[in-house]
Amino acid sequence: MNEADFIAALRKLPLHKSARGLEDDAAVLEVGSETLIITHDMLVEGRHFLPQQDMADVAWKLVATNLSDLAAKGAEPLGIVLGHMLGGDDERFVEGLDEVLTHYGVPLLGGDTVSGDAPRAFGLTAIGRASRTPVPSRAGAKIGDAIFVTGTLGAAMLGFEALRDGTGGDDTAYARPMARVMEGMDLAPLANAIMDVSDGLLLDAFRMAEASELTFAIDSTKVPVADPERREDALRWGDDYELLFTLPEGTLPPVPAACIGAVEPRGFAPLFLDGEPLVNAEGLGYLHE
Repeated sequence: MNEADFIAALRKLPLHKSARGLEDDAAVLEVGSETLIITHDMLVEGRHFLPQQDMADVAWKLVATNLSDLAAKGAEPLGIVLGHMLGGDDERFVEGLDEVLTHYGVPLLGGDTVSGDAPRAFGLTAIGRASRTPVPSRAGAKIGDAIFVTGTLGAAMLGFEALRDGTGGDDTAYARPMARVMEGMDLAPLANAIMDVSDGLLLDAFRMAEASELTFAIDSTKVPVADPERREDALRWGDDYELLFTLPEGTLPPVPAACIGAVEPRGFAPLFLDGEPLVNAEGLGYLHE
């Protein structure tokens, strides 16, 4: 099974309504008067981080990637539960964990520790509180919406290459991504659809368009990228953890963001890039095989 096949199989299991059909960034669980947002992400050595990376950076990225999912729901983080595999530099992992939790003001709730052989893998569950209801989803885009993205794409790609090749270039965007938590909370009352860009802008836009059962038309020249000469790579690479969202036509975003396209009635392709239809997700971003 590849990732898509496995998730399709999971959808045949008994699902709680909070799972949103496994088609969103996180579960949305109503408990009494509260609406909780719950997400879980993993990092695997050699797949999500390089073996030579500082474990403090790995801890930072593990937390930030999960908080990014909360940001896509406009959630206020409440705490994290950690799954840690012991190995080299555990002290540095703890130091990095302290730094990222302090930065975001998020406490550790508990977790589990195991030992094992390389490659190492880490899991983390993040829990948040919805800042508004209904909680935005990938599926809420409407015809006529403008499509926006925060930040600059492709910086993580350049950081990964600098770290991999040992060039001494700036690897911060890859090693220590920033979750757009405050931006997500500001967007939640206004955006019709939100998700974070983790697997590549084109792939994630394709997913949002499919979930909304509409067509997204994107102008690549309007997408802010770190290296204009590698624009095409930047649209597909991922790991940027920026927010992709749609707003009703004429609504100005409350956060710094670039307008990169518009939502159109559903045609024969979920995604149009510079007027060219993209009919399937293959090659649009990172997919686990």
